[in-house]
Amino acid sequence: MTASLRQAGPPAAPIVVPVALAERAYDIVIGRGLIASLGERIKALRPGAKVAIVTDATVAKHHLTAAEHALKSAGLESSAIVVPQGEGSKNFATFETVCEAIIAARIERGDLVIALGGGVIGDLAGYAAASARRGLDFVQVPTTLLAQVDSSVGGKTGINSRHGKNLVGAFHQPILVIADSALLDTLPQREFRAGYAEVAKYGLLGDAAFFSWLEANWRDVFSGAAAREQAIAVCCRGKAGIVARDERETGERALLNLGHTFGHALEAGCGFSGRLLHGEAVALGTALAFEFSARRGLIAAAEAARACAHLAAVGLPTHLKDVPGGAPGIDVLMELIAQDKKVKRGKLTFILVRGIGQAFVENDVAAADVRAFLADKFTSA
Repeated sequence: MTASLRQAGPPAAPIVVPVALAERAYDIVIGRGLIASLGERIKALRPGAKVAIVTDATVAKHHLTAAEHALKSAGLESSAIVVPQGEGSKNFATFETVCEAIIAARIERGDLVIALGGGVIGDLAGYAAASARRGLDFVQVPTTLLAQVDSSVGGKTGINSRHGKNLVGAFHQPILVIADSALLDTLPQREFRAGYAEVAKYGLLGDAAFFSWLEANWRDVFSGAAAREQAIAVCCRGKAGIVARDERETGERALLNLGHTFGHALEAGCGFSGRLLHGEAVALGTALAFEFSARRGLIAAAEAARACAHLAAVGLPTHLKDVPGGAPGIDVLMELIAQDKKVKRGKLTFILVRGIGQAFVENDVAAADVRAFLADKFTSA
């Protein structure tokens, strides 16, 4: 994964990362200013297609006009479906609104949907595309760091249930991902930082050399230097390889959930609100996963502390006390963890680590052990 980090300076052309899924294969195209080529790239894949652009109100202000212009320049007709910003839009009501709007726009089987936004829009629009007219093609144009390195790749789509995050959805692969790194320039620093949690995750779960590189170069990733596109490409190559080997998460792909069992519970317990962004929840969940691994004797305490120190250095939460307004209580967290998608026949599954870059799936974690661990973390918070 780290070979791409040896290149000097920005790439002369966009970086193309293939996702090898036989008849469902597609490319991730990474570079600056790519939104201008959106129309021509779609036209090459689906000549004459009508397009429904699903986006949120904030992204629409920054990038919708550019996307519409690119499509129009390529002779493609488009309509926009704008939903409220935030995790609150990943619900049944907004899903219905988007599906009805796609149908009302007369988007047919040979047409497609564009998800223009962050992870919320990618999940929502992708699930609507999977469902409307029993399945439409869609293109991911992720506008956040988190979406560019993680959620836009791999075909996971869905919405939240009152029982937890992403519990309703479908696997539905895009036909193209356009990761325009210039779109990240408009992100608030907190949003970019939250996305960085997913970047660090790739090093922590399976690439110790990449994690070491991030420790030395994370400031350049934040500043928008060539390191940003290099890091995005490394993450996308890592995820593309895992998805190609385990598309439906029956084995290895579960490793990508490092930090997510704790993280999703914390996020849901905070009401999917601005108190704790998804990436912030993942960072805190990752810190907890490393500390839980150390508690079980799987990893040296110093190694776990190193992982947590890097997340804290970039400004991400690593302690329960870092949650604004206080973390959800133990009973709430345990109930939400019990609803996690990885639970099998009532047994808790966690992604734990034997070292930095050495994540593994633990399928039989006792709830009592998790409760005792959280009780200690609350006591020390």
